Amino acid sequence: MGTRITIDPVTRIEGHLKIDVEIEDGKVKDAWSSGTMARGIELLLQGKDPRDASYVTSRICGVCYSVHQLCSAYALDDAFHADIPVGGTLLRNLMMGAEYIYDHMLHFYHLTALDYLDIMAIANYTGNDAGLLAVKDKILGLVKSNDTYPLTPRYKPDEFCVSDPDTVITAVKHYVDALSMQAKARNMGAIFGGRQPHYQSIVVGGVTQLPDINQVLKFKTMLDEQAAFVNDVYYKDVMAFGTGPLLPLAAAGVGGGHYNYISYGALDKNPPNNDLLFPAGVIINMDPANIQVKPFSPDKITESVKYAWYKDSKPLHPSNGVTDYDMDKAEAYTFVKAPRYDGYSMEVGPLARMLVAKNPELIGLVKQGVKPGAVARHACRAIETKMVVEACYKWCDQLLSEMTKPGFKIHDEKHWEIPQNGQGAGFYEPPRGALGHWINIKNQKIENYQAIVPTTWNASPRCEKKVRGQYEESLIGVPVPDPDNPINVVRVIRSFDPCLACAIHLIDPQTNEIKKFIVDA
Repeated sequence: MGTRITIDPVTRIEGHLKIDVEIEDGKVKDAWSSGTMARGIELLLQGKDPRDASYVTSRICGVCYSVHQLCSAYALDDAFHADIPVGGTLLRNLMMGAEYIYDHMLHFYHLTALDYLDIMAIANYTGNDAGLLAVKDKILGLVKSNDTYPLTPRYKPDEFCVSDPDTVITAVKHYVDALSMQAKARNMGAIFGGRQPHYQSIVVGGVTQLPDINQVLKFKTMLDEQAAFVNDVYYKDVMAFGTGPLLPLAAAGVGGGHYNYISYGALDKNPPNNDLLFPAGVIINMDPANIQVKPFSPDKITESVKYAWYKDSKPLHPSNGVTDYDMDKAEAYTFVKAPRYDGYSMEVGPLARMLVAKNPELIGLVKQGVKPGAVARHACRAIETKMVVEACYKWCDQLLSEMTKPGFKIHDEKHWEIPQNGQGAGFYEPPRGALGHWINIKNQKIENYQAIVPTTWNASPRCEKKVRGQYEESLIGVPVPDPDNPINVVRVIRSFDPCLACAIHLIDPQTNEIKKFIVDA
């Protein structure tokens, strides 16, 4: 009989996640992923004006807000039969490009890098770089005052933690630099989004804020600073770690999972050509030596609630999805439903996108011994952040050109009025992976609304066939030599960049009193 341990909550992620693992012979034998909050946004939308959906769904998350606003707008575009002008597409792309840049660097430096650094190695730094010495003095000062937040609490360093003083202190310096850079990238999005967070300009039919040349040039000037940091710091850090001290983890493919991948496709490289920066496709039971990509078909998506806190039903397509809670359900252990594609449990996110695209840089890393898994996910984020930066330059140039043309438009005003009845679906590839929104309109009101977010795919529980979700499967075989220090478990989970929610609020049906529960770390 194995040893069962619970990590609740998993820290340095967005939202509330509990992971249970059973350890036998120093490795994970079984795993359970539990999302411990209820979203409920779909219920709030019922009966509302459909045009409100993009603003309301933005509030699903305070970190990846804009992607929900965009995906909801895509669903409305579909339902309203809107034709998005080239200018509207370019502005949407630039806002999403800013999101990619800040989100990926935030994830690497501020959410996951500490899993691979022995922070106290900084004490042994003997160099004379003034900037690095300032970092050393700051960290040692925090240690002396017994206040090392936000670098702690953390798991004990292990064999895969980097302990070279020069490497560690440089990484921590970049951690600090990235705080400023990701804030600046957010401000880039606000140039066209109107505010930050929760953009105001993305609506059905395009966008609402007509750009001027100064705004585009300001975005492009700020992009120069981001490009320098992404290419010369972030990308190099990720690749140095992945092909250096973390190569044993990468070569072992720790955190691989089912090896099924899906990308919905996103970001037209040269509107309106529909040549996507991230192509759509599906990979089932991947053979690294011969990657076979099949076309993506939205009709093959279903959601199971067999082991989730919802009333039982057969697996449903999200356009017919139901959000009906059942907190007393036997065998249920999560609020996360179980999406499946043609019956398969899938991984979504940067690794899925780069594999579906057969990205040459990723394929090159595979030839160097990097297998699909936790380390490869970090590499793919760095690769595609470079791609997005390059694309943003092209979109700026194209936007400046489009703005000189007579009749330049950013919105389809002919399709603003609400149809009497209709259905729509929107698909996008946010930094965390495949995102879908589905809307049903009846009598000009929202009759039903459903969203399958990236973490719904990755954090899903078992389905009727008892097939594990991707988090759960990716943990099988992960080495845990010390049950009191399950650092490899959180390394794998955090490599997915989980995003569940910002708080838990349960309302007492008798008093409407809001109950707040805090789980101790």
